[in-house]
Amino acid sequence: MTTQTIDIHAAIRTADDSFESTFGQGDAAGMADLYTDNGMLLPTGSDFVKGKQAIEAFWQGVMDMGIKNAKLDTVEVEQHGDTAIQVGQYTLSSADDQVMDAGKYVVIWKHEDDTWKLHRDIWNSSLPTA
Repeated sequence: MTTQTIDIHAAIRTADDSFESTFGQGDAAGMADLYTDNGMLLPTGSDFVKGKQAIEAFWQGVMDMGIKNAKLDTVEVEQHGDTAIQVGQYTLSSADDQVMDAGKYVVIWKHEDDTWKLHRDIWNSSLPTA
């Protein structure tokens, strides 16, 4: 089924707003719900993180490290039917706004249940390694 989205940029910005808000609330279960049922994370220095339970555990671990805020900025996004591909930049910070990581990402989105959900999520830090 092909999904017609009048403004894919606005639709993905809305989804990113949900990501930022849910992360800021410290809601790891809510984070997992932003992904498709067979969603995958591909984090740096780790194997695949597959499925909602593993995604929830991953984000809980990130939050437990003291990261309290996520800021996402889209560089480009394009739609292909019920799939969208987004390239962007992220910043992760502590409660006192200290930058803890910053980098770039690619997300493959799927339009599912009348909403855009993250399907594949890969990112790389742009900060120098210690």
